[in-house]
Amino acid sequence: MAETSETTVADEKNKNKIPLDTDKEPIISQHTIGDLKYSAQVGMLPIKSDTGEVRAGIFYTAYKKDGVDDVSQRPIMFTFNGGPGSASVWLHLGAVGPKRIELLPDGQMPAPPYKLIDNPDTWLQHADLVFIDPVGTGYSRAAEKEWSKEFWGLEGDLESVAEFIRLYLTREGRWSSPVYIAGESYGTTRAAGLSGKLVDRGVALNGVILVSSILNFQTARFTKGNDLPYILFLPTYTAAAWYHGKLKGFEKLSDALSASQQFASLEYTTALGMGDRIDADTRAKIVTRLSELTGLSEDYIDGTDLRINIHRFCKELLRSEKRTVGRMDVRFKGIDELSINEHPQHDPSTSALLPPYTAMINDYLSRTLGYKTDVPYHVFAPGELWANWTYGDAGKGYPDTSESLRNALSKNPYMKVFVASGFYDLATPYFATQYTLSHLGLDPSLKENFSAGYYEAGHMMYIDEKCLAQLAADIGKFMKISS
Repeated sequence: MAETSETTVADEKNKNKIPLDTDKEPIISQHTIGDLKYSAQVGMLPIKSDTGEVRAGIFYTAYKKDGVDDVSQRPIMFTFNGGPGSASVWLHLGAVGPKRIELLPDGQMPAPPYKLIDNPDTWLQHADLVFIDPVGTGYSRAAEKEWSKEFWGLEGDLESVAEFIRLYLTREGRWSSPVYIAGESYGTTRAAGLSGKLVDRGVALNGVILVSSILNFQTARFTKGNDLPYILFLPTYTAAAWYHGKLKGFEKLSDALSASQQFASLEYTTALGMGDRIDADTRAKIVTRLSELTGLSEDYIDGTDLRINIHRFCKELLRSEKRTVGRMDVRFKGIDELSINEHPQHDPSTSALLPPYTAMINDYLSRTLGYKTDVPYHVFAPGELWANWTYGDAGKGYPDTSESLRNALSKNPYMKVFVASGFYDLATPYFATQYTLSHLGLDPSLKENFSAGYYEAGHMMYIDEKCLAQLAADIGKFMKISS
């Protein structure tokens, strides 16, 4: 009986184990794009406990320029996306890697089947690239299912990605290389946090690239008593209304944004701060101006108590046309159920891009780069990651890694930061990013370390061909000043 019991316990334990490829050699292949010859490497690195037990495997795709005399001196860039719970596929096959998904020129979804094309704007011309899929995304998994929670949180995520970077630098002999990190969306939260964590471990970064930033979550949490998002989202509401022809009196987007920013910073901030103490005349003036800057009716705005929630805006702006607008990119229109619901059923900008990115990353990793597995590639992690994600003590208030970025700059004043923002992004509005950066409390001597790029597109500004070229040019300039 005892033997049977022990066998049962062992079987139960093995059932929870997840096979990882951490003990396999990476797969390397040779490629060319134009005059650029490079090698691609796909593999998985182990994340171990202090006792040496493998707790997880982190999958990566890396690219190295061939023919470099001293690779130890060539810049290396670690890149990831956000979520939390998103794989690195978006930056990988959208802007940074040597291949990109062919979309329509403005970034809209083409008809299937989809295809990859060469990306002459790849950042590989400036640095070797390593795309990281955090635990639970891509092919990355915890070694046992119940261990996943160790990595599904602000601190656990930072620790595991920092350890991956340390291990990769060690195994590839890149400790002498100029080091960069680039993140998008929640990936900017991670990048800011890593900048502080890495410098304390002896890794001083040359540069940090923040694409569609969110460092301080107070700027985006529409919770009762927090008026900040209503103020900071307003200019992007204006951009959306301008793009869809719902504004009057503004020929140029820049003029509309300037007026909206000024109103948001002054009269609107004051009005919301007054709460119920606002007088009827002032309230009426605010309602009228909000209507002029958002394209929404005065009755609707009055009913929101002057506070327009992002999801309600996406549903309301084009309600008369029986359409919604995207959160990630307000240029996208969605076909929604005909109802009086206040929230869209889905984000049309995400729904349009998920199929081509999912199809192409699976095809590319398997057929072109030779990584064979039956494990599903999670473009977005399963819902259990979201259900179990924790921000620790920060979750009691508003998570914020901007202080980590400031701290890293104070310890390493040579580090440069580039911030890319899309005017049509309602997920991480550019005005909210400006607010966060202007409240870092930076020493005046460090303010010149920042540079920024603005694009007439959304969260993933690079899906638009013109913005892709503009972003690539901006990154080229940034790499020159930070190397």
